[in-house]
Amino acid sequence: MKKLIKTIILSTSILSFSACSDFLDQTSPSEQTHPAVFESVYYAELAVNKLYGEMTRDQTYSQYIPIIWGTNTDCELIDGLGADATNTSNERGNMNYNANPGWANIASLWNYMYGIIENANLAIEGVDNSALAKTEGSDGRAMQRFKAEALTIRAMIYFDLIRFFGDIPMKMESSKPDLSNAYLEKTDRDVIMEHLITDLEAAIEVLPWAYESSNYTTERVTKGYAHALLANIALTRGGWAIREKAKDGYITATENSDPTYPTQRCDDATRKAMYELALTHLSPIITGNTHDINPSVENHWYLINQSKLDQTYRENIFEIPMGLGVSSELGYTIGVRINGASAQYGDKGNSSGKQKMTAPFFWSFKPNDLRRDITCSQLQLKETSGVLKEEMLGNTPFAIYCGKWDIRKMSEEWRSAAKAAGNNKYMTGINVVRMRYPQVLLMYAEVMNELAGPDGGYTGSAGITARKALETVHARAYDEANKSIAENYISAIPANKEDFFNAIVNENAWELAGEGFRKFDLIRWNLLSKKIEEFKANYISQLNEYPDKIYFNYEDAAKTIIDMSSVTWFEKPADPAKYADSKAYYGAELTATTKTQLLTNLPSISSGLNSTVKNRYLMPIASTTISASNGKMQNSYSYSN
Repeated sequence: MKKLIKTIILSTSILSFSACSDFLDQTSPSEQTHPAVFESVYYAELAVNKLYGEMTRDQTYSQYIPIIWGTNTDCELIDGLGADATNTSNERGNMNYNANPGWANIASLWNYMYGIIENANLAIEGVDNSALAKTEGSDGRAMQRFKAEALTIRAMIYFDLIRFFGDIPMKMESSKPDLSNAYLEKTDRDVIMEHLITDLEAAIEVLPWAYESSNYTTERVTKGYAHALLANIALTRGGWAIREKAKDGYITATENSDPTYPTQRCDDATRKAMYELALTHLSPIITGNTHDINPSVENHWYLINQSKLDQTYRENIFEIPMGLGVSSELGYTIGVRINGASAQYGDKGNSSGKQKMTAPFFWSFKPNDLRRDITCSQLQLKETSGVLKEEMLGNTPFAIYCGKWDIRKMSEEWRSAAKAAGNNKYMTGINVVRMRYPQVLLMYAEVMNELAGPDGGYTGSAGITARKALETVHARAYDEANKSIAENYISAIPANKEDFFNAIVNENAWELAGEGFRKFDLIRWNLLSKKIEEFKANYISQLNEYPDKIYFNYEDAAKTIIDMSSVTWFEKPADPAKYADSKAYYGAELTATTKTQLLTNLPSISSGLNSTVKNRYLMPIASTTISASNGKMQNSYSYSN
């Protein structure tokens, strides 16, 4: 097996180390017998390292999951609309909810994810059967930590599979030679989630906090991530989900529920218990001294693009370690676009970006919110006649690039390597973040609001109210000169659960858009359909408000860098002659001859979500997977087999 060698290089910055995800030495211990592997700390760690290595594949977390499978929502879209939105041979149709069991990527993701589960099962069993793991001292403790890592990774993989497919086979033991456990039927997702919660409770007891041990950075699962993952699972267990059939004792939604495949959640008592469980695990992260919010949202995303671990604030609670030139399409398949070859960034350029943002989402930000222009990039880079320029996009209301990943902010090491790669795609190596501290604060705000309202206290809390947790996230997005805008916004939210919950839903979009999380929060809130319909209605109503042209200036005499602070996003200026350039904007659709955005693209967005079965956001199980299941599995939700 290919060997990846980790090299940790101290940065000149006090804030960060290089986030080398070559982190994982995946030398295979195949020359050892399986029992012998787990009588050695060295070889046992290699077995666990392999789990991280398998998460760097395109079919898992290098591309599929962080970029594609988290779309579509009210603010995030897969590229390719109109006729492309029904093309079920690629992501364009499938992520517009026109899913097809024959799409090959479904089987690929399923197979690789269950491959990680199989290897996690082997690691867990290896430690359980290890004499070394039962000894006192550092070696025994190390072995138990390895088991806890495997339990946590397995929980993360199962949780993602549940969010993609619903009920799935639960296999918590390694495959037997006689294949007696090779063919399994689906298990109810609630049963699986309850098992994962139990596993995570055990893992939390053993795992260290990030940096409590020199071997455990935020590039490994730690106590903080296990706490946060458990809380997320608990909230999902207590939330809404489309079901293969109605469950007795469950509450059926009055909106967006199919008569055959109803959207349901558990009873009120269980739901409250799940919220209390989530609170129990969110509070230690907030009261602890390990993770905090980086006071600069700009610096946070700069460090991510630089592939540097933030050791001051540790806002990223867990980030899957990737490898420069080896894995991660963040900044390539998603991010600020460079359109074609350039002397500065190499011959390849990058793709058009599979994930896009929407105009109503851009307009939902307050002008002083720093997250707006970080999240929504309305420009591309293009070299013409040897000059690299920033170009405005124009009337592209459903094709705004996600600017969180920005090649202009990436490391010199990446740029040099990309140039040397010629016309070949060069993987960015940017880590895939699976949990950030702001997510913890938003989940905490949601839980506290549900249990105690916006301003109440509750047993087991972190000593702050829901309102204070929300304020921490929102205020970070404003510079010091505009903090009062954020504070006034938070204080003006009415002191009732419904209005405050709506504010949390909005903050979730502003903070997390493009990162692959919002879709699954909207699902458990039963807001996915509603929010998509709302975004479409907002676009139509805002057409009369959007300028038909925007005007802007440049920062340099050569007109290569746009002065983003000069852009007239919201109204036509009194004197357009004072601006150096202009571009058609969203309002131009009103006078366009074809009205492609309004009449063709808009209706195609998420067109399959309610077309056959209401609220059918789950993917089908692949036809090849079903045919190989020995008759144990069938598709549901009116998908063919």
